Amino acid sequence: MSRIKVMSIFGTRPEAIKMAPVVKALEQDARFESRVVATAQHREMLDQVMGLFEIVPDRDLGIMQANQTLTEITQRALGGLEQVFLEERPHIILVQGDTTTAFAATLAAFYQKVAVGHVEAGLRTDDIYNPFPEEMNRRLISVLGDVHFPPTELSRKHLLASGVKPQHIYLTGNTVIDAMQHILGAAQGALPPALVETKNRVLLVETHRRENLGRPMENVCKALKRLAEEFEDVEIAFSVHRNPKVREVVYGVLTDVPRVHLLEPMDYASLVQLMKKSYFTLTDSGGIQEEAPSLGVPALVLRTTTERPEGVDAGNARLVGTDEETVYEAAAQLLKDAAAYKRMSQAANPYGDGGAAQRIVQALAHHFGLTEERPAEFIPRAAAPNGAAHHVVA
Repeated sequence: MSRIKVMSIFGTRPEAIKMAPVVKALEQDARFESRVVATAQHREMLDQVMGLFEIVPDRDLGIMQANQTLTEITQRALGGLEQVFLEERPHIILVQGDTTTAFAATLAAFYQKVAVGHVEAGLRTDDIYNPFPEEMNRRLISVLGDVHFPPTELSRKHLLASGVKPQHIYLTGNTVIDAMQHILGAAQGALPPALVETKNRVLLVETHRRENLGRPMENVCKALKRLAEEFEDVEIAFSVHRNPKVREVVYGVLTDVPRVHLLEPMDYASLVQLMKKSYFTLTDSGGIQEEAPSLGVPALVLRTTTERPEGVDAGNARLVGTDEETVYEAAAQLLKDAAAYKRMSQAANPYGDGGAAQRIVQALAHHFGLTEERPAEFIPRAAAPNGAAHHVVA
């Protein structure tokens, strides 16, 4: 067989971060012809990441429009990708995670009978509306996909339970750890001088999910305001998403609050540097839940469910939801109780070791018969004790 044409498709910043190590690994392997397609579901933040990792897409669909709906994103991605597949005829496409771009690309590939490889497969909350639409997106990709790359043993169990055949599953670890290690070794982010020079404890905040818009986000912001007012040795660095519904609430509650820094969305290198400097983080971001443990940074997860319970079981993450009092008390405990903080900051990282991209490339070689040897599986340092999704207990 001639070189295998592998087409990596992404449209948002988190996808690009997690796919970048795979794209780079494919480019360095002569057995594969690597092609990159950006749907640009999110334009500006996606471009930041592609520039950071020196990735130039072969095709850029540029589908982003103001106030776009899920239906519009899906329609534009389906139409654009159909044409790309007809023209380029890839042997397999790679999609990452659970975005609308990932689902639309999978559906478009199915219509053209193109194989699909799913990076970060098998995450579940078992609630199709939480997170929305991500939970259903990833379930549907699992049904239509051909090769599955779960990051952890728990995610593999979810795939097996949904009927995926064991021979189509390759346990790889999470590529976000590959990406973060590369950035820590190769690039320095630019932080605001006030955060560089401060001797105070920095709390990194990043929240943007649909289910947290409105009252939940207002509750979180009120809790943050109380923390800033009570703890004079704390600086709160809030990376504010560009969504107007996020900005309206955040600026409405936290503008002019002392030691609260409302930051424009940060490039990835700067975000990693700020995370490394942080005392702990409050977030609904899936990526930060995975990255923070690698840096010894506890994560308070602003959600009622998580598809990443491994961190909760390992002890480096805690689900706190969005109730004002609960968020405040959880953060205050870490600020007051040195023993509680130490337990979370020293917990083992269960998500990756920096070798996920290479495992994915070797898995593709095995899948296409280029080698008879399956890649060695990722062995996490900490594993979830059971297969149940984790939820905040009311």
